[in-house]
Amino acid sequence: MKKLFFILFTSSLVPQENIQYIDGVAAIVENHIILKSDLAQMINMAAIQRRIDPRTNPEIFIHLQNTILQSMVDQKILLEMAALDSIEVGEKDVEAALDQQIEMLIAQAGGEEAAEETLGQSIKSFRREFWFDMQDRLISEKYQQQLMNTVSVSRGLVKDFYKTYRDSLPILPLKAKIRHLLVPINPSASAKNETMETLLKIKSQIVGGGSFADLAADYSMDPGSSKKGGDLGWVKRGSVVKNFETAAFTLEEGIISNPVETEFGYHIIETLEKQGDKIKVRHILIAPEITAEDNKRAFNLATSYKDSISSLDDFKKFVEKRSADESTREIGGDLGWLNPENYPVPEIGQAVKYIDMNSCSPPINSSIGFHLLWLEGIKKGGRPNPEDHWPELEEMALNKTKMDWYQSWILKAREKFHIEIKQ
Repeated sequence: MKKLFFILFTSSLVPQENIQYIDGVAAIVENHIILKSDLAQMINMAAIQRRIDPRTNPEIFIHLQNTILQSMVDQKILLEMAALDSIEVGEKDVEAALDQQIEMLIAQAGGEEAAEETLGQSIKSFRREFWFDMQDRLISEKYQQQLMNTVSVSRGLVKDFYKTYRDSLPILPLKAKIRHLLVPINPSASAKNETMETLLKIKSQIVGGGSFADLAADYSMDPGSSKKGGDLGWVKRGSVVKNFETAAFTLEEGIISNPVETEFGYHIIETLEKQGDKIKVRHILIAPEITAEDNKRAFNLATSYKDSISSLDDFKKFVEKRSADESTREIGGDLGWLNPENYPVPEIGQAVKYIDMNSCSPPINSSIGFHLLWLEGIKKGGRPNPEDHWPELEEMALNKTKMDWYQSWILKAREKFHIEIKQ
């Protein structure tokens, strides 16, 4: 069986012109049939995600095949059980999960073209064919989660877990609970006007037949998209700043916007395609020039805020009224528990080392403005121990207990169903 599987499914991972497509039944679970083509599709996705090449790692690939097949068998069992409990998922949930799956495949394959080559079909075709598979996956996962949510751990069990695994538990990083208030560095009115005029001239060139991609490469200050002609790919609602999102989702396809202001500068935007709650969009970003005077003005404003803050309540009130960060303004500037070593705004991570507990920092300069930080708590890093990391240990113990319980449950469930693995 291993040899047969290898022959059937490695072909889907090599250039498609060499494929001789073979289909048939891989397994039967009660009234459900698992097709070899569906199995091959799942294996292909897993191979992309785990970067497994069957030509260089045949043994690992064969193990992957067997693991995936068993997983698909177990999914059919869960679907049977879920149907008895009338478990359902909504279309929007399926679409969102499918979008995430496709985005991950494209990223891991190194681009859409590479993903299509490996999958042996277009992304559009994959989306259409995999829709119901994704629905089944979500239903089975929902039922599995409901089962496992009945599992709990006592304090004694957590202690036993720690005693058993204390020397092999993962090293935890130091974490800090931080709130922040963002004071932007606003350019002068003349600099804003100059930027808007530049973007309007660029828009006129595009409307007159100029290349959006070429002009984006020449003028856009967005390092992530300028080399790709301003292309941001598919953007979901809630994934970009508010003003950009409002403009981009309002635009008719193929229309170039007037300059749109965000905290990053000014954009002209073109929405290329719309699909429900996501759009394919490109933009050109130009940020107005920031002068030393602009910088000084923002610093002085941030300093005046700091001088007026003497408590956490004061800090929260200033955040609500003054912070330019829309995403945290309504939650008191709460950034949650963060790892200072890899926080996306490195200046914030570095500043944590020098902030006194339960106090407001002096203004911290970053690429997006000046930050006032409030250090609310510190969790020590290192090997977990009950004194410093009880919640983390409790979660680890619970996860292991849930997995152990599920493995026992699924083994018993397999005995109740007719399962036939085809050669």
